Amino acid sequence: MIPLKDDNPTNSKPIVSYGIIGFCVLIFLAQLGLSQSELRDFTYSYGLIPSVLMGIDQLPNDLFKISPIGTIFTSMFMHGGWMHLIGNMLYLWIFADNIEDDLGTLNFVIFYFVCGVGAAMSQVLMDINSQIPMIGASGAIGGVLGAYLINYPNAKVLVLIPFGFFSQLIKIRALYVLGFWFILQFINSFMSSSSGGGVAYAAHIGGFISGIILILFFNKKTVKKIHKKITKKVNKNKKGPWEQ
Repeated sequence: MIPLKDDNPTNSKPIVSYGIIGFCVLIFLAQLGLSQSELRDFTYSYGLIPSVLMGIDQLPNDLFKISPIGTIFTSMFMHGGWMHLIGNMLYLWIFADNIEDDLGTLNFVIFYFVCGVGAAMSQVLMDINSQIPMIGASGAIGGVLGAYLINYPNAKVLVLIPFGFFSQLIKIRALYVLGFWFILQFINSFMSSSSGGGVAYAAHIGGFISGIILILFFNKKTVKKIHKKITKKVNKNKKGPWEQ
């Protein structure tokens, strides 16, 4: 199931979302210009290495460019290949504009990076001794998806569903598209090995959950909406007092 676009207009231009996409593309193009050894050094210097972040290991002096905490943020703009980049940017392009529209520029910046931190720490805590660099925007984008699920569960998303040599374009509620994405992360996390690199599914899951929780604090409209639903339900089920 590949999302292509949503039917959910915005009131403002998503400047931050476009900026993140543009910066990720520029960083990736810069990576393409590096030799294999230079790319390896670049990845180890600016990628997030769990054991280094937790103080278990240290990088050699020639690879130590920024503090380990700083790599939490630099790693969010790095990608391991074209498909990695395109997949992440597609999801960001489709779903981030509405969340930025809801939160405003500054709040969205804070929200995005806090989700990225939550995602990174979820992966780190899965294996604090790992010496494998983690790169990619998937965790922070997972937070955007979690927020979108809360704010727009009924928005229609145009998706491409491949059937072997054939494919089908259909519109599905965001609840099902993003719910399927989240469940898929869980399934893949159980089927994958944590050694030797691969996809950081724990970061995807951690980012998604972070987005669901954080949107309740960042978006007052969401809190009011949920409070209104709860109050309405309570009033509906309210009964008279016991008398004695």
